[in-house]
Amino acid sequence: MARLLARLVAMNDGWAASLGEFNQRWVQALFRAVGPFKDLLHGTWLGHPLHAAITDLPIGLLLGSVVLDVLAQPSAADILLVASIATMILAALSGLADYAETPGLARTRATLHSVLMTVTMLLVIVSAVMRAGAPADRTLPIALSMIAFVLVSAGAYVGGDVVYVLGNMVSRHAFRGPGTKWIRLDTGELSDLADLPEGTPTKVHAGINDLVLVRSGTTVHAMHAVCAHAGGPMDKGKVVDGCLECPWHASRFELRDGRLRRGPSVYDQPTYEIRSAEDGGYEVRRRDPLRQEAPADGSADTAS
Repeated sequence: MARLLARLVAMNDGWAASLGEFNQRWVQALFRAVGPFKDLLHGTWLGHPLHAAITDLPIGLLLGSVVLDVLAQPSAADILLVASIATMILAALSGLADYAETPGLARTRATLHSVLMTVTMLLVIVSAVMRAGAPADRTLPIALSMIAFVLVSAGAYVGGDVVYVLGNMVSRHAFRGPGTKWIRLDTGELSDLADLPEGTPTKVHAGINDLVLVRSGTTVHAMHAVCAHAGGPMDKGKVVDGCLECPWHASRFELRDGRLRRGPSVYDQPTYEIRSAEDGGYEVRRRDPLRQEAPADGSADTAS
């Protein structure tokens, strides 16, 4: 069954890829001038992708409407149907915000997902309009609702692939532990962090992790070099208003503690403590985002 479903989904990649490239251009243009509203739809305020949190509502409401139709409860079924339309619109808006920053195969599959959901919403709206006339025979509007539920289930399946198979809107640091050990910081030819160029992201290494260092006055901030949103290279970013901005999608994270300042990311960025090593050089340790607050100066003081 799993292989059959995967083949059915992949059969649509050709047209969905072309449509996705076209759609993303107008979606990005639509959201370009409404940054704060776009962040609201991403879920930056929630710390969780808003689209994923909302999508259960229209699916559940539509299922409830279908069940009530079968049980011959027309008034209740119609109320749930209208409620499902309202939540579909909200889910569509939040999905569009994520879609604007979705690349590659994930965008292709998200395009198929959005087409299925759009057709579903049109069927539900037609069903609701037909019900508004209080027809004596409700067979057709009920049938449309049932077809819509099948389509919304298919769309949800494809949407699940976008998240769980392709990792879209999943934190790139989900499986990195907070770390309790100090790790040697490999700064290459740089022997003194005080020599770092002011406000310029510099890539270094700590074990298997790539970090980015930014010096602000006598303070050196250390942050993971992979953006939590989509894996962008933070060492290629720029410092803006006390934040490090990702070069791919312009998410901003505070240098001091990695807190998210602007989306499309909905996750904070891991930051690191820095200290001088006993045998010379420096060591780093990742801060625990749940239990450990950043120190008052944010990171290491190069004067020390």
